[in-house]
Amino acid sequence: MAQIKFLTDSAADIPAGLREEYSIQVLPFPIAMGERELRDGFDFTPQEFYDMLLAAPKIPTHSQLTSFVFEEIFEQALEEGCTDLIYTAINSKGSSTCQNAFQARDDFYRRHPEAKDKLDVQVIDAKTYTMGYGWAVVQGARMAAQGASAKEVAAYIQDWLNHVRVIFAPLDLRFAKKSGRISAAAAFVGEALGLKPIMTFQDGESKILSKVRGEKSVIPALIKLCRENRAADSPYLLIKGNNLPQAEKLGEACRQELGQDPALEFSIGGVIAINAGPNLVGLIYRER
Repeated sequence: MAQIKFLTDSAADIPAGLREEYSIQVLPFPIAMGERELRDGFDFTPQEFYDMLLAAPKIPTHSQLTSFVFEEIFEQALEEGCTDLIYTAINSKGSSTCQNAFQARDDFYRRHPEAKDKLDVQVIDAKTYTMGYGWAVVQGARMAAQGASAKEVAAYIQDWLNHVRVIFAPLDLRFAKKSGRISAAAAFVGEALGLKPIMTFQDGESKILSKVRGEKSVIPALIKLCRENRAADSPYLLIKGNNLPQAEKLGEACRQELGQDPALEFSIGGVIAINAGPNLVGLIYRER
């Protein structure tokens, strides 16, 4: 009987309750906060991290996950008798982590040639961030719990990733500027004129879809994009950070304009907050 192990990393932002319910193993990215090293998604709640982030004299940094980490996981899965391991990885264009996982898989099979007939390790490049891929992992684990095969699950995850759209508005541009998501010049002009970018990821690259003037224009812009491009009656997710009033307004507008509740409202974790800032709102949905 197939035994599928689901693996992802903490930038997927899967809430603790869901990863526990479906036995999804999440590898935490190390975050350097001053002299401390914290495990993203495990050593703090999102709100605790937002407070630490805003109080920090310098924007914290985070490290990639090494091939050594992945080899240990693969060996553990082999010992546990798993037949399949599906790792859905953070965007390879933003981190070396995905490539490290591929390298670890090659090294693992070279060291354990007998494992090729026992454990099938699949590495899937999400080419996106946050629950843009975390949702696919959760749904894949649900499918497996209902009897779906590893092949069916992997096909579902890849299909979702091929069609998912993450749209968001960073309301404080200094984090996106620091991470390179927005150029320093664009951030300067945006701050001076009160412009807020509506952003997405396209083939792994960050992209500004439009710019709106003032926070009051952000929610209508997000709703318009979602309404025009979302696959009919498909689930959507609401992204929030520390700006709870804006998140609540977005949720209310979604219910009125889209005619259904979000399938999930979730808070971004440490890695995403470092790169986009904690003051953001956004939506995730499947495109037509």
